[in-house]
Amino acid sequence: MEPLRADDPTAVAAEVVPGRVAQERPRTRRDEIAEAAARYFAEHGYANAGMRDIAEAVGMRGASLYNHFHSKEEILYAIALRMTEDPQADLLLLDGEGGPVQRLTGLVEAHVRRLARHRVEHLVALRELSALTPEHRRIVTDYRKYYQRRIRDVIEAGARMGVFEVRDAHQSAIAVLDLMNGISWWLRDDHDVDQLVDDYVDFTIRGVLHHQVRS
Repeated sequence: MEPLRADDPTAVAAEVVPGRVAQERPRTRRDEIAEAAARYFAEHGYANAGMRDIAEAVGMRGASLYNHFHSKEEILYAIALRMTEDPQADLLLLDGEGGPVQRLTGLVEAHVRRLARHRVEHLVALRELSALTPEHRRIVTDYRKYYQRRIRDVIEAGARMGVFEVRDAHQSAIAVLDLMNGISWWLRDDHDVDQLVDDYVDFTIRGVLHHQVRS
């Protein structure tokens, strides 16, 4: 598979078997630094963090940190980019077998599980988006818009088939994403992720999209 390009929101970051959650790519040293920096940003705030603070949080010398990142904005961009690049792989679930309900259910499960694994990075990416440079913010926003459009397309298909009852597929797609992404603000390590997945599938499919199970 070709590597994912930052200027191509239609590319995918990992291989997905329809009906299964995408396997994440191997973690790199840059990922480890970004994850530690995200925890620091979440606790102290991005504006209050310096490169020396981040280096101490990672457990390395300041000069060594510059071998991986040239600025804290570059670190924030790496966090936000991963939180928007990697989920693109899950979009292949929308091309899998089954109807709109089954395919969207698979995506919701993958999205919630990925968010639970990376809740701190995801929260920082949401909260600090405005701190990115205009170019970096545009790239991240383009990925998010593409993800939203793919969900909208499945909702539209479901509405045409009569399995979803929605007035506006675009607004419904935004509502679905806002519902799921809002988990980042309150999720804790002791939450039951399996139950969370079941609940959010129900909230999305039967709540936002008004799918009625026919007997």
